Amino acid sequence: MFERFTKAARSVVKGAAEHAERSGAEAVTAEHLLLALLDREDTRAAAVLGRLCPAERRPALVAALGEARRRAGLSRADSEALAELGIDVGAIVARVEETHGAGALSAGRARSGRRTFSREAKTVLEKSLRVALARKDREIGDEHLLLALTTTGGVVTEALADHGVTYGAVDAALTAPSPL
Repeated sequence: MFERFTKAARSVVKGAAEHAERSGAEAVTAEHLLLALLDREDTRAAAVLGRLCPAERRPALVAALGEARRRAGLSRADSEALAELGIDVGAIVARVEETHGAGALSAGRARSGRRTFSREAKTVLEKSLRVALARKDREIGDEHLLLALTTTGGVVTEALADHGVTYGAVDAALTAPSPL
């Protein structure tokens, strides 16, 4: 599948692995893929992200990802479902952090060597292929990775949607004529 990736898409995957390594994560996640997309310039996905989530709103997007990481990767929907069962995720996070320190649930184990891809990240990569095929594109670009991130569900999709980056919005931005 990677042979179908454009140079920009390969750079995103490589950047995601670098984000994972810097954060001490055991595996490359969908969050790392998004962070790598946010790092890009002069690509189709970068242009779309620039329109839908301008630079001044990016810190809020990154903060939303950090807050979800602090909740051990649970989305708001997950937290709400647990609340219906009488489980207060906020209280659990507070108790764990009181005992083990801030960010205890998000701390990755530092390790060296090559990072594997989480199941969620693999799903994003697989969906990017499906998106490219559905759009009748011959290659998988970083825009396909962005579209896939908007459909996989979970924390990254939720954070993107909260910041106006949905599949429909990305699709519309990609098909809209470029401004002169």
